[in-house]
Amino acid sequence: MRTGPQYTASQGNAPRWHALSAGEAENQLGVSSTNGLTFQEAAARLLHNGPNILEKHEEEPWWKEALESLTEPLQLLLIAVAAVYFWLGETEDALTILAVILAVAAIEVFSELRAKRAIAALSRLSAPNATVIRDGKATEIPTREVVSGDLVLLAAGDRVPADVRLVESVALRVDESSITGESVPVLKQADLEIAQEADLGDRINMAFAGTLIAAGKGSGLVVAIGAETEIGRIAGLVETAREPQTPLQVGLNQLSKWLLWVAIGFSLLVPLLGVWIAGQPVKDMILVGLTLAFATIPEELPILITIVLGLGAYQLSQRHAIVRRLRVAETLGSVSVVATDKTGTLTENQMHLVEVLVNGEVLDTAEAALSACGRRMLLVGVIANDAQVAGEGNTLEFIGDPTETALLRAAQKSGLDVTETRQSLSVIEEYPFTSERVRMSVLFTEYGGVTLAVKGSPESILAVCTSICIGDGAKKMDGTMRESAQKDSDTMADRGLRVLAIAERAGLSAESANLTVSEVEQDLVFLGLAGLQDPPRPEVRGAIEALKSAGIRVLMVTGDHPATAKAIANQVGIDSSSVARGADLDQADNTRLSELVKRISVFARITPEHKLRVVRALQDSGEVVAVTGDGVNDAPALREAAIGVAMGRNGTDAAREAADLILADDNFATITEALRTGRVLYANLHKAVRYYLAAKVALVTASLAAVLLKLPVPFEPVQIIVMELFMDLGASVTFVSEPAERDVMKQPPRKPDHPFMDAVMLQGIVFGGLSLGLVVLVSYLGVQHWGGDVVQAKTAAFAAWMVGHVVLAAHMRSEREPLLGRSFFSNRAFVVWAVAAIALVVISTSLPMLRERLHLSSLTADMWYLVLGAALILPSWWEPWKWWRARQSEKHSSS
Repeated sequence: MRTGPQYTASQGNAPRWHALSAGEAENQLGVSSTNGLTFQEAAARLLHNGPNILEKHEEEPWWKEALESLTEPLQLLLIAVAAVYFWLGETEDALTILAVILAVAAIEVFSELRAKRAIAALSRLSAPNATVIRDGKATEIPTREVVSGDLVLLAAGDRVPADVRLVESVALRVDESSITGESVPVLKQADLEIAQEADLGDRINMAFAGTLIAAGKGSGLVVAIGAETEIGRIAGLVETAREPQTPLQVGLNQLSKWLLWVAIGFSLLVPLLGVWIAGQPVKDMILVGLTLAFATIPEELPILITIVLGLGAYQLSQRHAIVRRLRVAETLGSVSVVATDKTGTLTENQMHLVEVLVNGEVLDTAEAALSACGRRMLLVGVIANDAQVAGEGNTLEFIGDPTETALLRAAQKSGLDVTETRQSLSVIEEYPFTSERVRMSVLFTEYGGVTLAVKGSPESILAVCTSICIGDGAKKMDGTMRESAQKDSDTMADRGLRVLAIAERAGLSAESANLTVSEVEQDLVFLGLAGLQDPPRPEVRGAIEALKSAGIRVLMVTGDHPATAKAIANQVGIDSSSVARGADLDQADNTRLSELVKRISVFARITPEHKLRVVRALQDSGEVVAVTGDGVNDAPALREAAIGVAMGRNGTDAAREAADLILADDNFATITEALRTGRVLYANLHKAVRYYLAAKVALVTASLAAVLLKLPVPFEPVQIIVMELFMDLGASVTFVSEPAERDVMKQPPRKPDHPFMDAVMLQGIVFGGLSLGLVVLVSYLGVQHWGGDVVQAKTAAFAAWMVGHVVLAAHMRSEREPLLGRSFFSNRAFVVWAVAAIALVVISTSLPMLRERLHLSSLTADMWYLVLGAALILPSWWEPWKWWRARQSEKHSSS
């Protein structure tokens, strides 16, 4: 009978495998590390635990999302208005409203598909096949058929099919950058038992699903499959991560509730007062009421927002930032914190030899090539190296461990032809890197003699060195020299460099190949230290400075070593005065974590759970967070953040699918440009909505005032439709094309709890609307006072509104800059729209056919003076108001 332990390996109550010995793991799994499982037992376990895949969950049907869109308050009101228009026989207007309703619903239906794509991307990281031992024989099987307890064979180039507890490792190094963020492949040691509380990146007796074998070979017992693996756990975090509402979504929810009652109130109030006070015909007032309702209800507002954000998405794509969801274009302008990964985001994700230390002197590779000791170091780095060379000339490529390819690139760049060097030297014997020796050696012939080339950890190399290279020769190494070299190594490591010691032993004979490795690796000549680093991208420091000047804080959240994280942070300009480890976060409750994220900007040895906690702590404290990353380990945080930003070229599929914004050029500086564009878009949207609603206030104010004065409504329904058309075009075409104001990146980020309809915007809507309404009333009443008939008065009102709303729009183009400070032609769309509006007034009052269709008449010169004077003067209160607000803002800033 099968027992429990065989079936709990992939479940949440399983032991922490890295804390067990290989033998204890065998016992827990009920399997032999020599013969593996039998085919019969493997089949039983597959049936019991299921396949080794990430679970796929059904997404919400599209029709439910469509139903949610159609049941929003404004949409329901529009549906009711459309029904009434059908009832009255106004079919064209009814169909227009229904078209808007369906368009908005269609846009929303396709906006919530990211989680499924992210899970699918994570699934694709699994290897298609795996080699396991079944019945004592190596067998290749599909990855989905790997079960708990399987003995998996691992070799360079393989992708690990499941989480395994290693039972054997020979120079095994695993690239775990997609899981932990570690830049350099991790040396694995199967014979160790690791403390239970060890960080994920320190569990060197484990190999995790989805990671890549960079070098060496080994074998391990499967301890977790599918959703229970580390990558599966990350997939679960991606799926469950909640997606926050954007500030605009919150603001528009508030706006829609407010406008709903305003629309209902005025669409009923004006007709009732028209019948009761002014004695207007009931049918005419019903039509006026419906027309006012159509003009008051902001049915174009969702389309306006889509146009603004769609244009923003296009502008961002021109700057190599691909928007996966339109809401991102708005939220970018509110970002207050950028939490960035290190590897592949701030850094190039490629190791480089950045300095060489010879005789206590720090040199770059070019300088090192000029000295005898430095040249020998570069030569030894080429020989004691497992990386391969592919191509030739300009297509030369180095393949293998990042540290070793870095040594080859440095040698090639310094003038040493790597291919020719390797071909001219004959290798006699190789002694591979082992965890006991922590070094590798190669015995080779040169100039008729035999030389040993050695590279490895400084401690292991210095322990077998008796001489040190100085000038063109060697000098006996004493204890002081050895201590000095070790101190230099520690200093380099403290600066975040990966340090290798390089040595050689010349004058050997061919018979040396018959000696043991310990006999050969002695009496070495210490050549120097090589400092390697995954360097920052060149554009990063300037981009971070630009973000800081815009009031945006930058945090580094990485799985890498604290010393490396601190060093990179220093180089790119991130505050590294304090560094928090993942272990610190484990010991911190939510209150303590909130304090940490406020004062610490560098987080190291961070797991996906830690990243989620950091992002949540920031957002719970009121920050709008953008998370950048490129690895699988970044996917949950990318999903959780207000904006997830993934690298497009070198990022993993999981990161790209979980993100909202993808940097097609992998250029961190693109983030700064994206945030600037986002701020401009939000400002333009703010201006557009303010103008749009101010024009509606003017329309309602003029109509209501006329009715209260016992006069007919100043506009015919057909005129209101024309006015509505130009109002919509003004908001959706001219304002969205408005160039940025000069100080857009000097303003602090918009506070996330700041309402979209703030006091300043409400003042602009109310007073802007009242001033435009006053333009209409002055013209309407003035023409009647001068003896004009009702048709002439309505013509004056229509002309005044058309010219006045262009003047009001000109003033509203900027928040802080005066009208005369902005070029009239800087926004061509505004010029075309303004000319078209004024031209329509001139033509419609001049051509008899148009006059009849729009119920207009001609005006006298005095009437035109009145109309133009009111339209040009009354809305211009906006300029002194802008000046006053700017002065108040300056006083507030100085205090």
